Amino acid sequence: MRGTDFVGLNAFAAVVEHHSFVRASAHLGITPSALSQTIRQLEERLGVRLLHRTTRSVAPTSVGERLYERFRPTMDELDAAVAEAVSTRERPAGLVRINAPRMAAISLIAPRLGHFHRNNPDVVLDITVDNALADIVAGRFDAGIRLGELLEKDMIAVRLTGEMEMMAVASPDYLARRGTPATPDELHHHACVNWRWPTDGSLYRWEFVEDGREIEVSVNGPLIASDVDVVLEAALQGLGIAYTAHERIEGWCEEGRLVRVLERYSPKFPGVYLYYPSRRQQSPALRAFIECLLAADPTERENGSR
Repeated sequence: MRGTDFVGLNAFAAVVEHHSFVRASAHLGITPSALSQTIRQLEERLGVRLLHRTTRSVAPTSVGERLYERFRPTMDELDAAVAEAVSTRERPAGLVRINAPRMAAISLIAPRLGHFHRNNPDVVLDITVDNALADIVAGRFDAGIRLGELLEKDMIAVRLTGEMEMMAVASPDYLARRGTPATPDELHHHACVNWRWPTDGSLYRWEFVEDGREIEVSVNGPLIASDVDVVLEAALQGLGIAYTAHERIEGWCEEGRLVRVLERYSPKFPGVYLYYPSRRQQSPALRAFIECLLAADPTERENGSR
């Protein structure tokens, strides 16, 4: 394989993974026209069409799909080999691509950005905020952050938080008007704020534990949202009962703006984990990022403690 073919295949993979010439060119650091020319030259050398192009979308042809599936693992091995060679450097450096849901990006990553950059000035963090459970291998992310129950078994996982408890809450105003449910089944007679899964668009079925067994309840109400902040704002304004992790609402409960209901039925779930593919070498930059997230206080490492 000639060097030009390697460049072309790398460009082709970027287009397949980003579903867009514009996004792929930004990822590769070249112009869309240069990327288009590179793909066109690759197709001419191979004598086959690799991509279907329209004004609105781009997708691999059947030949392109098979080619991508065959050479993508090889590209990953090359990336791993380069990362292993770079790991001999004393200072962490390079790009670290992270895929994380909004909750984790705001509560776990954002408060530590300044600390991380001061200690690792040669590392560039590329954080994609995504609630849709993206495939981090296909997306070529170095790591992802998700709830433990959602992790795939072939990943190396690092626990970032303790167990999480799900809570049903409502405003005092709502409970004064509609009463307080005594059992999960009574939610059918209440206004509830629904949350929609961003992955498949289905509505989340509220999970509870009753007499040692897990139960799920489909609820109805005046609002459906795919963003938890919208759900909680609706609860604060008295639209209905909401269901979310306790970390998001502790302050509002302490202030009395939200009241917990169905407490004895509330389940606990595995905490939040950072994860990455087991076949990839952990780079010094990714290792530094993980260590920063594991520090209970972002200033701990600067103070000499862990």
